[in-house]
Amino acid sequence: MSIPPLSGRVAVVTGASAGIGQAVAHDLATAGASVVVNARRGERVEALATTLNKEAGRTVAAAAAGDCSDTGVIKAMLETARRAFGAPADLVVVNAGRGLDGSVLTSDTEQWEEMIRTNLIGAACLMREAALEMTGDGRPRERARDIIVIGSVVGRNVSPFSSMYGSTKFAVGGLAEGLRREVGPKGVRVTLVLPGFVVSEFQGVAGYKPEWVKQVFDRIGPVLEPVDVARAVTFVAQQPPHVHLSEVMIRPTRQEYP
Repeated sequence: MSIPPLSGRVAVVTGASAGIGQAVAHDLATAGASVVVNARRGERVEALATTLNKEAGRTVAAAAAGDCSDTGVIKAMLETARRAFGAPADLVVVNAGRGLDGSVLTSDTEQWEEMIRTNLIGAACLMREAALEMTGDGRPRERARDIIVIGSVVGRNVSPFSSMYGSTKFAVGGLAEGLRREVGPKGVRVTLVLPGFVVSEFQGVAGYKPEWVKQVFDRIGPVLEPVDVARAVTFVAQQPPHVHLSEVMIRPTRQEYP
């Protein structure tokens, strides 16, 4: 019987109540990792953990609900990993975030602060705590350690229809690269994954008009499913410890822009 590629790894996935985060948690668990799932919707991550445990026939998942831009919640997630699985997290997926329809001129200014807090400050806090955890644990250098950050193609190719959201993902990309240079020499891989259009709750939360979303999806479809992004995350994590895929951009085949 073959050993699953991520056997022995302990993961934390934020924004796991739906969409990309939920798919990532499922794919990592299927690949053999133990997973702490986080989101503000506690009932959803509890249900996800229960489902993953039932599918595996053993305890492979634990829930740690809360706002992952709160440093107390971040520390609780990492402590949950140690308590539930007997080892510190060595695979953290920084996924939680939200979109916002519109540009600097047209987006709802009342939503700017909350989006920046979630997408940028929360991501930075989690990246910081994850890096401190992974560089101070005394584990052998030959063990793989990953911080995988979910960005967006609009963080690289900023578009007027979502430039306020895109600016937060542009900044997150800068944080990821700076952190890579800082902790890479210590054996921690920091990877930026930049998805294109993915069908999920994201579009509704961001406030995109349904008719606009349908027109775009009809033109470039089929668009990505959350599992498509999840497979990329798992592929990054299962590389040998000396191999680092530092950036992965994944688009629907027919998406020409952004």
